[in-house]
Amino acid sequence: MADEIFTHARLAAIYDPLDPDRGDLVPYLGLAHRLGARRVLDIGCGTGVFALLLAERGIDVVGVDPARASLDVARAKPGAERVRWRCGYATELGPLAVDLATMTANVAQAIVDRDAWEDTLRGAHDALRPGGHLVFETRVPSRRAWEEWNRGASYRETEVPGVGTVTSWVDVTSLDGPLVTFRWTYVFAEDGQVLTSDTTLRFRERPEVEADLAEGGFELVDVRGAPDRPGREFVFVARRPAG
Repeated sequence: MADEIFTHARLAAIYDPLDPDRGDLVPYLGLAHRLGARRVLDIGCGTGVFALLLAERGIDVVGVDPARASLDVARAKPGAERVRWRCGYATELGPLAVDLATMTANVAQAIVDRDAWEDTLRGAHDALRPGGHLVFETRVPSRRAWEEWNRGASYRETEVPGVGTVTSWVDVTSLDGPLVTFRWTYVFAEDGQVLTSDTTLRFRERPEVEADLAEGGFELVDVRGAPDRPGREFVFVARRPAG
């Protein structure tokens, strides 16, 4: 199940205005260019920001996400007709023969169930052409990012066009080994409605991810940092063997 921020229509509609700075996607665009990717699968595409950036560059894109409300937002954006939107999971797509599969932002960490994670890697592998690449990021556990997820640091009031002021903040609600659960709260000034969205992320150590990739039939090409968050992220670049 996707989080409420993606599945609730009123929350999905404000997702982009509340997180307008997507500089984190710039390195992915650069990597797609360097790899010469002409066909891309964007796993967990959400409201379609990255998929549309790719499509603007003439790339053939399939965006898949289980949250219909987020896809409704994506489909309403200018240029959305350039992307093939699929409501569902990477496991349901079959052999698309794409050059590149991506999981940006929190997508990889949001897949907390072991079987679901293995299935997602298998789905990405099946969707790639031989020699195609999989790229995704996950936070470095030792940096303990969740210690910064608190009301004091996150509280903000955002003026959303057509909606009005939305007040939001986050609280960590559970720490259970590699699993961190937190709750975003949203208050709509227009009518006073309060909505919440609960998220659980799995913080995987680098050796665990490398083993999972090998088990999923991938060759590890590189593990690098995110340029905009040095020391905070592992960015994995893997390849489906060409042979």
